[in-house]
Amino acid sequence: MVGKETHVPPGLNSIAIPTFSNKTLEPGIEVPFTQGFLREFINDQRVKVVNRKEADSVLEGVIKSFDIYSVAYDQSGFASEYQTTMVVDITLKRQNGEILWQEQNVSETRWYRTSTSALVSESNRAAAIRETGSFMAGRIRNRFFSNF
Repeated sequence: MVGKETHVPPGLNSIAIPTFSNKTLEPGIEVPFTQGFLREFINDQRVKVVNRKEADSVLEGVIKSFDIYSVAYDQSGFASEYQTTMVVDITLKRQNGEILWQEQNVSETRWYRTSTSALVSESNRAAAIRETGSFMAGRIRNRFFSNF
């Protein structure tokens, strides 16, 4: 099938994706980020996603930074749009610890609008974080299957 070619080393049939490590001051950011990666690899189906004990390899991630900047302002001078940028390190290891593949300082940026409602602003911020994780997961999945 088109788009299903893979360059994964022989013997790598399953992968575990544990919760990413969060080195930022943003609490809980690792959960939606990890979920984006799990969804991406489960939907792809070129390698089976299983628990850590059953996996041939483990895809580990470290969220190194999470920055928010105001990028647009309304007529009153209040921020109306923010930019979020995340930087992540990704490592694929065999169960014995041998590093098979590594991507460092992978960054992704998303923007979100604010509102006079704090609930809407927080919802938009959470959506931007989820989208960042999903988009980065897609990029990493593509690199994963083509860079071996």
